[in-house]
Amino acid sequence: MPSTLTLRHALLTTFLAVTSCVGCNAAITKTAPPPPAVDAPLAATHGREVAVFAGGCFWGTQAVFERVKGVLDTTAGYAGGSAATATYAQVTTETTGHAESVKVVFDPARITYGKLLQIFFAVHDPTTLNRQGPDVGTSYRSAIFFTSEEQQKIASAYIVQLDAAKSFPHPIVTQVNTLKGFYDGEAYHQDYALHNPDNPYIQVCDHPKIETLKAEFPDLFQNYSGK
Repeated sequence: MPSTLTLRHALLTTFLAVTSCVGCNAAITKTAPPPPAVDAPLAATHGREVAVFAGGCFWGTQAVFERVKGVLDTTAGYAGGSAATATYAQVTTETTGHAESVKVVFDPARITYGKLLQIFFAVHDPTTLNRQGPDVGTSYRSAIFFTSEEQQKIASAYIVQLDAAKSFPHPIVTQVNTLKGFYDGEAYHQDYALHNPDNPYIQVCDHPKIETLKAEFPDLFQNYSGK
């Protein structure tokens, strides 16, 4: 196992001891945030559109979105930095500008970008700067990397809406940035939660995200058994 993964497990053990096992999602709202007031309508024809989200460790983010109806494919990887530094060993040094991210390919005739945003904000804490649960650093920041002006408009408006409604106990710190490049993560990171269900980190930090998706968006939940 790479040393950075060993470190992640050590950090989780310490985190649970300090927080008395409240888990990684203690600050997340108990119910899903409201749907976006500004959203694109469902497309008239089937197609493929790309969304990129960073919500802490990419294992859990991928585990959520690959279980959403209308999502065609997901890839764990890196966004925000350069191709030259898009490796796990370099990203975890917190010096590359990258965030652990997930590329979500979806059919805009089956699910809207706004609905994906609603799910994104439901399964991570967008109010903690450069941190999700036991993971601390800029690579674990909350960020949306938009691929079109329409995505930028919808995402920015939704953050204003959620802050105005006080949907979270603290102001949202999620960044909204243009996607300059997405770089696939290493093979062992893909479907990591699926292949390592007994990993303590997955059980504490990522399984609750899947359960939130299933409970709050039952009409969109689908089982996933791998590519």
